[in-house]
Amino acid sequence: MNKTAVVLLNLGGPDSLEAVQPFLENLFNDPDIFKLPFQKGFARYISKKRAPKVQKKYELIGGKSPINEWTEKQRSMLEIKLRNSGRSADVFIAMRYWKPLTKEIVAKVEKENYYIIILLPLYPHFSVSTTGSSFNEWKRFYKGDESKIIYIKSYQTNQLYLKAINERINESLFRFPENVRSEVQLVFSAHGTPVSYVKKGDPYSHHIKETIAGVMNLRNNLPAGQAGSQEHHLCFQSKVGPAKWLEPATNRMIEELASKGKKHLLIIPISFVSDHVETSYELDIEYRHVADKVGIENYIVMKGLNDSQLFIDALYELAAERLN
Repeated sequence: MNKTAVVLLNLGGPDSLEAVQPFLENLFNDPDIFKLPFQKGFARYISKKRAPKVQKKYELIGGKSPINEWTEKQRSMLEIKLRNSGRSADVFIAMRYWKPLTKEIVAKVEKENYYIIILLPLYPHFSVSTTGSSFNEWKRFYKGDESKIIYIKSYQTNQLYLKAINERINESLFRFPENVRSEVQLVFSAHGTPVSYVKKGDPYSHHIKETIAGVMNLRNNLPAGQAGSQEHHLCFQSKVGPAKWLEPATNRMIEELASKGKKHLLIIPISFVSDHVETSYELDIEYRHVADKVGIENYIVMKGLNDSQLFIDALYELAAERLN
């Protein structure tokens, strides 16, 4: 039987406080994000300088990133589903900035005579800084038959993926007092990118908008009694450096909604498929302080897709249709 490899591509995250500095160094060494002279030296310098501050964030969420465990859970669930469907498939994880690093997985995959190798990013929306970077890293090390590789570039409108987000939204709404649920503001928070990316044709921000439109379309067609008409908003988080980034910023959106008398916010991490520092710390701790300061009464952060069966079904569908 022809055997298939499915490689889940993700950022990765430090698995201990000691791993924070080398993780950051790998990030700043990425030529798809930072194009600098003497980049290796710069990456080492800036990562050592920033590590103590970043370590404090990880201390507040358990001393490590949850992204690694959630990605392993997703890998395991997808592999079981593929094999239960009668497919001979191995599922791997290739992280961009931490273990297991892409080059290690390329070496493993090249040792086996796989008929097809599917690169499946855990970034539903294509950006040169995420999917593009992970694809490029794979190409740097892979020396095998390129015709075996199938690149899945994006899946921002996949119906199972949209349903998985919608399911998480519904679960989260039950955490609000019943009498305020119709007033809850759905605040979709996506990781930002520099505006220069958009000007160069990066489709990421357009993909994010397509996902939100798809989710809201599902919500507005919910059965009676499951209100799908909540107001919704898009904002962007995680800005780094002085360059102009996509706006509005998530913290500014929280302040703006409070100024309009909106007191009940559901924060929906829309560009992430598992919880990590930007959901567990930035949204749930840092921006909660902003919400408290401006008088938000109910501030709830939706949990990531993580072990959502609907999301695994989406990944299965994406892989299976290529195998067919």
